[in-house]
Amino acid sequence: MKAIILSAGQGKRLLPLTNEMPKCLLPIGDKTLLERQLDALAICGVEQITVVVGYGAGKVESLLKHYSGPQNVETFLNAEYATSDNLVSCWKVREKITGDFLLINGDTLFEAAIPERLLKTPKHDVTVTISHKKEYDADDMKVQLDGTRLQQIGKILAAEEVDAEAIGMILFREQGAAWFRAAMEQALKEPAARKRWYLSVINEMAQSKPVWTCAVAGLLWAEVDYPADLEHARQVFK
Repeated sequence: MKAIILSAGQGKRLLPLTNEMPKCLLPIGDKTLLERQLDALAICGVEQITVVVGYGAGKVESLLKHYSGPQNVETFLNAEYATSDNLVSCWKVREKITGDFLLINGDTLFEAAIPERLLKTPKHDVTVTISHKKEYDADDMKVQLDGTRLQQIGKILAAEEVDAEAIGMILFREQGAAWFRAAMEQALKEPAARKRWYLSVINEMAQSKPVWTCAVAGLLWAEVDYPADLEHARQVFK
């Protein structure tokens, strides 16, 4: 199994902490966010990892030179990170989007039990990892479900449509990678798509193809977008 981690962004909502340090290198206890992701994936047997870098790329590459995990970890530079969103990061690394792989947001912190559960799900083409809670805010990547099948995903969903939130980890198998590459290519024919999230393409795919979900109730994860999120992650993973 292989994985792609999208870590090109600066993390401007965490300023001044990210003035000189990319978000993925922020410390969570005695390790960086990225190192904790790599460690969790190593436990799950993920052997090949591509980290898409941009802001502070040299610092990320320096860290990885000294990383002692068992995987083969490489970087891929998205030089347009400052003028685009993560759909472009995915497109830049499209040659890696083949076969079975995990696509992971660079700001999603998770325990190894989450990818372990995801990898044990039925072999659907696309499976989005989700979590449930009582209330959802404007910044959550909200999900509407039909059973375990994904109907819609996006930040702007009516409250009555929301059943869960996506945590920033997707498993692609069999035809899923080809579907995703084709959907990205179609979307990026419009210049405005450069500012889109890749999950907007997953939403479009779900209107014509089956996209499934895997719930991770009871397992530990955190999304790091704001200083309060960082403190929460440090408490959860201390």
